[in-house]
Amino acid sequence: MIQLQTRPSDIRYVAIEGVIGAGKTTLAKMITERLNAKLVLEKFEENPFLPKFYEDPDHYAFQTQIFFLLSRYKQQQELFQGDLFHNVLVSDYIFDKDKIFAYLTLQDDELKLYETLIGTIEKNIPTPDLVVYLQSSVERLMSNIKRRGRSYEENMSDEYIKDLNEAYNYFFFRYKSAPLLIINSTEIDFVNDPEDFEDLLKQILRTDKAPVEYYNPKSKK
Repeated sequence: MIQLQTRPSDIRYVAIEGVIGAGKTTLAKMITERLNAKLVLEKFEENPFLPKFYEDPDHYAFQTQIFFLLSRYKQQQELFQGDLFHNVLVSDYIFDKDKIFAYLTLQDDELKLYETLIGTIEKNIPTPDLVVYLQSSVERLMSNIKRRGRSYEENMSDEYIKDLNEAYNYFFFRYKSAPLLIINSTEIDFVNDPEDFEDLLKQILRTDKAPVEYYNPKSKK
């Protein structure tokens, strides 16, 4: 079992990111359990506009976006309020990713208002020591989405996930706010294959990483 050394220079705050269906929440929970860390999850189920957005995105995009923005901001402000029992914090999102959805779904006039709002609050957001981006194919993402069977995701289209996947790739290939580890997760199964999880955890906890790294696990096929 890998043990995290808790020196000041080590990773203390790691954020897992990826498109809907990439497995970021599952991986965050698994890492949290292994490291006895504090877990911070995005509270998407509390957004009352989300199911409506998937049914009618043009009408409910702005309400959905603003609810997420303010909810994420409030949660981020509470992250580092004293926790004496955990040395590591693991999250299943970064605050910066809010912009990905905004630029993909909002109309021009809505986007101007959104930019005014986020410009006043984003300076007060803590930065992760490491961001892990689980990159995956549209086919794998759609398969994962269908397998978990959330009712409000039933009508989610391949086209939407394709556009979202492209937007995530564009964002993270230019991301410079924190050290970044991009992992090709299309062919791995860290949930059911202990070897895949151990390999992934080893990459995350390495102390000799470059500011941006790409990791392509070997296929077992």
